[in-house]
Amino acid sequence: MYKTCQEAVETAEKLVKLLSQSSDVDIMIAPAYIALAKVNESVKGSSIMLGAQNLFWEKEGAYTGEISPEMLVSAGCRYVIIGHSERRQYFYETDETVNKKIKAAINYNLNPVLCIGESEKEREANDTFNVLDKQIKIGLEDLLPENMQHITLAYEPVWAIGTGKTASSKQAQEVHLFLRNLIQELFGKNIADTIRILYGGSVKPENIAELMSMPDVDGALVGGASLDADKFMRIVKYKTIG
Repeated sequence: MYKTCQEAVETAEKLVKLLSQSSDVDIMIAPAYIALAKVNESVKGSSIMLGAQNLFWEKEGAYTGEISPEMLVSAGCRYVIIGHSERRQYFYETDETVNKKIKAAINYNLNPVLCIGESEKEREANDTFNVLDKQIKIGLEDLLPENMQHITLAYEPVWAIGTGKTASSKQAQEVHLFLRNLIQELFGKNIADTIRILYGGSVKPENIAELMSMPDVDGALVGGASLDADKFMRIVKYKTIG
């Protein structure tokens, strides 16, 4: 919940200039709802795609304060983040509601970015894999392998979000490999080999290279650092800038 509509547009316009030569990476930004349509105009024709931070699973109705997948598509969105840890923590979203949102997004040709992750208490109790197993199996319940081609996973350990803490590259790799093996078990090897699994949790220019050196880390879900166009650019271009 950052940036007014005008601030979001200014940041997007700056990113378009800074990332104009970044054809080797997929880039998506997810501003607040009020800025979606305006930011879409700013990034149109660039390498930057538009996403939303959440959605509701109904097309329309008496759901004051919610936003539908059809509305997101009309604003220019191609992606939508679902099940972010803050949605789960502050707004009591469950694996079951996450599943309904994923299905709704797919029905409207939106690409879901499914967020999963454990709390610090769960990690200390050595419960990380059990938590992730449940979040994946319920969150992706009744989906078909062809649906999975549109889904990106984002592992965001709750204890590393906005805290300055970051999972070590070894910790991230361990979890990403577990997730890839779980997807293979549920949907087959081809989906497991091609699905993108992002790491999110205090990602910044200083740690992106090490995280991305891990074989099963395919990208990053960037939080606070994405609010600064220059920092975000350095993350996207970590291979050439260092």
